[in-house]
Amino acid sequence: MSQLFTPFPLGSVSLKNRIVVSPMCQYSAEDGLAGDWHMIHLGGLALSGAGLLFIEASAVEPDGRITPGDLGIWSDATEAALGRVIQAFRKYTNIPVAIQLAHAGRKASSHAPWDGGQLIPIGRGGWQTEAPSAIPHAAGEHPPVALDKAGLARLRTAFVEAAKRAHRLGIEVIELHAAHGYLLHQFLSPLSNQRDDEYGGSLENRMRFPLEIYDAVRAALPADKTVGVRVSATDWVAGGWDLEQCTVFAKALKQHGCSFIDVSSGGVSPLQQITLGPGYQVGFAAHIRAQTGLPTIAVGMITEPEQAEEIVASGQADMVALARAMLYDPHWPWHAAAKLGGTVDAPQQYWRSQPRDQKALFGPTSIGQR
Repeated sequence: MSQLFTPFPLGSVSLKNRIVVSPMCQYSAEDGLAGDWHMIHLGGLALSGAGLLFIEASAVEPDGRITPGDLGIWSDATEAALGRVIQAFRKYTNIPVAIQLAHAGRKASSHAPWDGGQLIPIGRGGWQTEAPSAIPHAAGEHPPVALDKAGLARLRTAFVEAAKRAHRLGIEVIELHAAHGYLLHQFLSPLSNQRDDEYGGSLENRMRFPLEIYDAVRAALPADKTVGVRVSATDWVAGGWDLEQCTVFAKALKQHGCSFIDVSSGGVSPLQQITLGPGYQVGFAAHIRAQTGLPTIAVGMITEPEQAEEIVASGQADMVALARAMLYDPHWPWHAAAKLGGTVDAPQQYWRSQPRDQKALFGPTSIGQR
């Protein structure tokens, strides 16, 4: 029996399999509002047969957007627009839905990747960014403003209000984005955090604000709500955030009641030297899982069904998250189930697509159709 296609309890949410659709920024919102593109994009992925669908990184306030096209969840209008999309695909699938709550910090005010990704100057459509310290992400960029106590308090409130909005929309899983060089990761990394107060310096101090955000969000939601964190296990830069520090952070998150940890890497510095290859981040997830016992999601160049099966079956991670592979093949879970002998949910409108030699692919309800 394929382990990839066995159920998994993620906090209070029951996943039908271990395949997760990663949060993938689309840079296609207007003023933070989900639109027709999100209806098409998320609607298709909701029918993928995966066990969990992540909505892309969603900014908790306008200045926390990576780009002007980022999705947001900071107002009644952004909440309503996203709700329209979720309500539409909920008519046809009961896939559990997650959202990644984010603030870009010093990496905000940037062009979309297809426009180069550089910082947008103030006065040319950009805005003043904020960060733990007034250190720009890349040399020559306009520096961010170091957050003061009032700014930290404002951000705690912003994350809490965004989480409440997501809960009202019926989103089952909340993930805080503390990876890829964005704000919470910036607090964790000594490369970006050079504060001299209680939020900088020692590892304990650098973890303080991300843990405060987690605690505030956790306290604002029902006790059984599934709340996890995405981390970068290493900066891939000497003297930066690394696996040892990340493991300490993961252990602290577990003590604070974290439901799961989603393990990625990199993003805080353009000086990073990443060694790419199939499953290049899986070892980080395996280490953190072994050290903490937290339910763990592995990500990064996981493209083949057999590869995903081995990760789960060998205990390196509890779940695998796919991003580019899912964009390239939105029915990746169907094809993986066909190869591995699994079963997936599919809308009845698609049952006739089931190959003749895969009569149980869509479950017993699809067998015997005329």
